[in-house]
Amino acid sequence: MKKVLGIGSRINHTEFGKGVVTNVDSRMYWVTFIDNGLETVPLDSDFEVIEAAEDEVDTVSFYEVEKSLRSILKKWSDTSEIVPIADKYKGGTMVLKPKDSSLSDKEIPIDTFFHKIVMLRDRLRVMEQKINSSKVLDDQEKVDLQQYITRCYGSLTTFNVLFKNNSQQFKGDSSKK
Repeated sequence: MKKVLGIGSRINHTEFGKGVVTNVDSRMYWVTFIDNGLETVPLDSDFEVIEAAEDEVDTVSFYEVEKSLRSILKKWSDTSEIVPIADKYKGGTMVLKPKDSSLSDKEIPIDTFFHKIVMLRDRLRVMEQKINSSKVLDDQEKVDLQQYITRCYGSLTTFNVLFKNNSQQFKGDSSKK
């Protein structure tokens, strides 16, 4: 395998002509050609190297790093994904009406209530991950705690009506069988 060229390297490509390497990843070069503009060229393409830049090249692109980081954060952090509320409840109000008519009603924007439900779900997920990765708890303790969390999810299925996407709803015991 030939050495990967650094950013700033100049090449002469048989199809695109002369150009400068402006980015590199694990599969290709991004080259800005004088006559053809920006093109991607596979690393193993045939071209003449006019001048090789000496910089060390990390062939992992920013996109690949960002994608990996996003996946790790989603798995291990309590940062929440964007969870849309069902369209019919957007901008709506939830009213809590006491039995005693001399007391006033409590109105809560449904969006605010929904946000709190989603935060609770995300925190339960983080707790679940921490339990499963714990080095202190034995397997039986992990199973016992996992069952409590599953029951919590089951208790929250009442609020599934608020979720726009079924895949983001709460699932209890019955869904795991």
